[in-house]
Amino acid sequence: MKILLTGVSSFTGFWFANELADKGHDVIATLTKDSIDNYEDLRKERISLILKKITPVFSCKFGDSKFLEIVRSGIDLLCHHGSDVTDYRSPNFNVAYALNQNTNNIAGVLKQIIEHNCSPIIYTGSVFENDEGTGTKPLRAFSPYGLSKNLTYHIFKYYCSTYGIKLGKFVIPNPFGPFEEIRFTSYLVQNWFKGNIPQIKTPSYIRDNIHVDLLAKSYEEYARNVFQGSEMISKINPSGYTESQGEFTKRFASEMEKRLNIKCAFELLQQTDFSEPLERVNTNRVSKFYNWDENSSWDKLAAYYLEKMRIV
Repeated sequence: MKILLTGVSSFTGFWFANELADKGHDVIATLTKDSIDNYEDLRKERISLILKKITPVFSCKFGDSKFLEIVRSGIDLLCHHGSDVTDYRSPNFNVAYALNQNTNNIAGVLKQIIEHNCSPIIYTGSVFENDEGTGTKPLRAFSPYGLSKNLTYHIFKYYCSTYGIKLGKFVIPNPFGPFEEIRFTSYLVQNWFKGNIPQIKTPSYIRDNIHVDLLAKSYEEYARNVFQGSEMISKINPSGYTESQGEFTKRFASEMEKRLNIKCAFELLQQTDFSEPLERVNTNRVSKFYNWDENSSWDKLAAYYLEKMRIV
């Protein structure tokens, strides 16, 4: 398929583009900045690695004139993975601004899709939105950013229903793997290489951690097959390791210690902060599908960290 993908510079976007291209799809990837030189750090590294596999279109935002030109040129599938993430961790995250950016000129985009025979759209959601996944009730959004993701989906759902366009929602849990930003697993590994014992402050939270390469395989399969049926609206919530963060830390430490050949000790603290829902996980287990090798994923992740720590 000829696929138009937004958000390729992100951690998951990079892996989705890589898997789509490896499976033979023609990936046109939009990038909002003028050139690769205007990106920094991991985003620049990810773009550099994926450029040979995709057709990049710089200075292109969802809904703008250049974006519409790509749709008019003929595509088979629109994968709207990108979203505004400016200060996404902040309680002051601008929901209204993000919503405007995520859905810019949506009616114009959908009209072009209809006129040029590209029906399906896949929108990427998050398990941290309100009313997603399963767990502690009510299923409220974890943050204003999570709220913006859910509102964006409902705007897409409204307009796609209005125009008779098929819409799929791919709900991301908590991916980890090579080329991610400094998050939980990266925090652990960096401390271990420094000889420190990281402290886990929220071991009681039950979350859904998934290898990013497995998530990418699930995304490609969803993109390839989801619209073969008659359903106009569909959704998948791919799930990985659904367990407490304390148990996941034990799992991660065990797998890394035997591959990194360093001590991977950690301390589970008594959790006192319960500002987030105690449990939030996805519902569709995918580890048995897609010819995925769990040990190979752990091997590649350890090799990545060994290379990164050697450079540092």
